[in-house]
Amino acid sequence: MVDIHSHIVYGVDDGAQTIEDSLAMLRMAAECGTTDIVATPHSDNKYTYYPELIAERIAELQAAMGDRIRIHRGCDFHLHFDNIRNCEEDRSRFTINGQRYLMVEFSEINIPKNITLVFHDMLRRDITPVVTHPERNALLMARVNQMVEWVRSGCLMQVTAQSLIGGFGKKAEEAAKKLMRHKLVHFIASDAHDTEFRPPDLRPAWDLVASDYGEKTAELLFNTNPRMTLTGEYIECEDPDDVPVKKSWFRW
Repeated sequence: MVDIHSHIVYGVDDGAQTIEDSLAMLRMAAECGTTDIVATPHSDNKYTYYPELIAERIAELQAAMGDRIRIHRGCDFHLHFDNIRNCEEDRSRFTINGQRYLMVEFSEINIPKNITLVFHDMLRRDITPVVTHPERNALLMARVNQMVEWVRSGCLMQVTAQSLIGGFGKKAEEAAKKLMRHKLVHFIASDAHDTEFRPPDLRPAWDLVASDYGEKTAELLFNTNPRMTLTGEYIECEDPDDVPVKKSWFRW
């Protein structure tokens, strides 16, 4: 399996805090069947993203792990003005392996009104936004048909493995399965922060997807699509289903 969302680099955000934490997470990921993992530290108003420092620490961790697991650089990218401008100038600072796929995390309190225009501009620049854990964001789940339109324009969606198995509560579980039903999931990743509460173990989610949706789907979401982000290959996906809008009984 290939895990494209994790916070395994120590001392740069709210994930691993020490090198021992990082190595423990990497050992767990390898033991659970992950062959490649993308380190995606936050780049937001709280955590400054330093690509050179992160690259140095990835090299340090890779040397310690040897060939047990391959570590790649990415970013958990927040859509604020400076980030967007810097990404336009040099996407390779933020994208997975310096290729075209950009992990985009939305705030839970606000979605920019111009976000569709921002996404269109990114796609025009050959940057593919990958919206991270929409099932855990109530604002996004209130506008699923907008996500349908984003996917139809070229964006992709990543769901958290633990959401599918109830690790983030019933609402996130139901939301993740709703996205699965409407063909709005292109990657399943750990979003790991530690080895206990948010671990880099994809196996339970793989088992659930293989059982409920078929092994072909599990292979696509845990391996084929994620692996293509590492090389920058274009990912073709099914056209998502429109989500029926519930009509209110109340009229003006």
